[in-house]
Amino acid sequence: MIPSVNDSGTRTIGLLAYLYETGIYEDHTDPHLVASFDGMSPDPGRDPHATLKDLQLLLDQPLFALPQHARPAKHVWHTSVRATADDRILSDEEWGEIARRVVAATGIDPGDGQPGCRWAAVRHADDHIHIVATLVCEDGSRPDDFRSGQRAQAECRLIEKEYGLHEVTPGDGTAAQRPTSAERHKAERQGRERTAREELRETVRRAVAGAVSEEEFFDRLAAAGLLIRKRAAPSGDLLGYKVALPDDLNKDDEPVFYPGARLAPDLSLPRIRERWSAGGHDQGAVSAGPKEAVVPGGPSAARRRTASAAWQAVVVIEYGDDAVAAAHIASAGEVLDALAKTSAAHTRAQLRDAAVAFERASRSHVRAERGHDRALRQAARDLVHGGPALGRGEDGAMTAMAIDMLFFLITAAAHWHAKKGHAQQAAAARKAAEHLRSAYQLAAARPLGALYQRGRNLGRPLLQRQTTVLRQALPDMAEQILAEPGWYALAATLTDAETAGHDPASLLADAARRRELGTAESVSDVLVWRLRRAAGLPADTSDMATATPQPEESAPRAGRQTPRRSGSRRGRA
Repeated sequence: MIPSVNDSGTRTIGLLAYLYETGIYEDHTDPHLVASFDGMSPDPGRDPHATLKDLQLLLDQPLFALPQHARPAKHVWHTSVRATADDRILSDEEWGEIARRVVAATGIDPGDGQPGCRWAAVRHADDHIHIVATLVCEDGSRPDDFRSGQRAQAECRLIEKEYGLHEVTPGDGTAAQRPTSAERHKAERQGRERTAREELRETVRRAVAGAVSEEEFFDRLAAAGLLIRKRAAPSGDLLGYKVALPDDLNKDDEPVFYPGARLAPDLSLPRIRERWSAGGHDQGAVSAGPKEAVVPGGPSAARRRTASAAWQAVVVIEYGDDAVAAAHIASAGEVLDALAKTSAAHTRAQLRDAAVAFERASRSHVRAERGHDRALRQAARDLVHGGPALGRGEDGAMTAMAIDMLFFLITAAAHWHAKKGHAQQAAAARKAAEHLRSAYQLAAARPLGALYQRGRNLGRPLLQRQTTVLRQALPDMAEQILAEPGWYALAATLTDAETAGHDPASLLADAARRRELGTAESVSDVLVWRLRRAAGLPADTSDMATATPQPEESAPRAGRQTPRRSGSRRGRA
C-alpha cells in the first residue's frame, strides 16, 4: 500500500474535476465517494442531483468562514493511496476504512474530539483512492499535518499487515521524490514513457558520473539538451542550479525547471561537489585531463579497468568502514550510469534498468566518506571518455567481464544494506542485480561461445590435464563445475593462462578463494572472467575459435620465476 502526499494546492474544484473526469484518463472509471468527513457528503458520481460545486463548497466552508486575510493560499491537501499490483481488489467499504485511518494518522481528522478538517475520499479505479481535504479545521485552526507523508507511510505498513496485503519495504527518507499525479498525467497526455522529473533525474545522474568539475558537469548537461539556470550569490559564487526539458512547458508556455535537490537528495550542487572535493583525501582525486580526452585502449580498456575496480570494491564493502563502504556504493551507481550510457544496443536497456533501479540503493543515512572511492569514480570517467562500445570483439567481451564483476559488487551492496536494515535500498540493489544478470547473458553469449568451442577442440589429453588441475585446485567444487556447460570455456581459459606463463591451479584457487560463488548461476562462467582479468588475458578469443593452444610441457627453466608465484602475484585482486 503506497500513499503519496502531494504538495498543497489552491483550487479544490480543479482537483475534484480531475478526480471525477472519465473522458480523458483511461484509469478513471466509475468515480464515486467511498468515505467523507461526515459520511453524508454529496457524491456527483452517484447522485445525479449532486454537482462538483456542491462538494467543493461543503469542503471549503471552514475556509470561507475565515476573514479573507486569514485564509491560507494553499489550502488543498491531497494524497493518493494505491495498492500494489499483486494485491487483491479491495471493496468500497475497505477503501473507506483505509481513508479514515489515513486522515486520522496524518492529523487531517484525528478524531477523539479533536478539531478536524473536512475531507472526501474518491475512488475512480480498482487499485487506488484519492483523499481531498481543506487545510482549515472546523474551529478555524490549522491541522497538525507536519510530516503527513511519513505518518501516512507508517499507517499503511500497519494496514498491510491487518488486511493481508503486500508489505512494502519501509523507507528512511533518503529516496528521491516521486512524480506527482499531475506530472504523471501530464506525461500520459504528452505520450511520454516517463515524467519530466524522472527523465531529468537520469540525465543529471549520467552527467555527474565521473565528472570532476562544475564546468564539465554543466557542459554535459548542455550537451544532453537540457535548459540550465544557475543560482549565484551576490559575490558571484555559484549556489545551485535548476534544469528543464525544452519541451516540458507550463500553462504559460514556459519551461518547468527542477532544482537538483528536488530530483534526488544527492543531486544538489553541494552534494555533487563532495564527489569532486574527495573529502580532503589525496587518494580521492580523480584524474581530470582534457574534457574530451580519449582513454588509452578505448572502450575495452575502460571496461577492463572497471572490472578491476569493481573487484576491489567488493572487499571494501564487505570488510571496510561503513562510511567508506557507503562511498563505494554511491560510486557504483556512477559506474552503472556510465556503463549504460556507453553500452551497445543489445545490452543498453537492461543496463539502463539496472542503473535506474540502483539509484535508490546509492543513498542511505550512512554518510559517504568520499575519497577512498577514487578507483570506481575513475572507472566511471574512463567509461564515459572511452566512448561507445561495440557489441562484439574485445569491446563486447570486456563488457561481459565488467558486468560479471559489477553483479558481485551490486550483490555485496544488497547484503550490506540488508545488514544495516535499509530495506528499500537492499530491495533496489537486488532488483539491479537481476537486470545485470540479464544484461550479462546478452553480453556473454558470443565470447563464451567462442571459448566453449575452443575448449571442445582442446583434445582429450589436454582436456584431461585441465580436469586434473581443477580437481587439485577446487576439490569441493570440481564435480559441479565439470557438469556445467561452461566447463569447456574454463578449460580453454586455464590453457591460455598456462600458455602465458601462469600456474593455472594457483590462479584458479586464488580466484575461487577471494569471493563467494554461491550467487553465481554458472560457477565456471564466473571463474572464466576472474581468471582472464587476473592473468591479463584477452576477453575475446573469437578469432582463435578453432585454434588449439599449446602450453609449454617442460618444467620451468632455471632462473625463471615459477608459474605459481607468477599466478599468485598477478591474480591478487
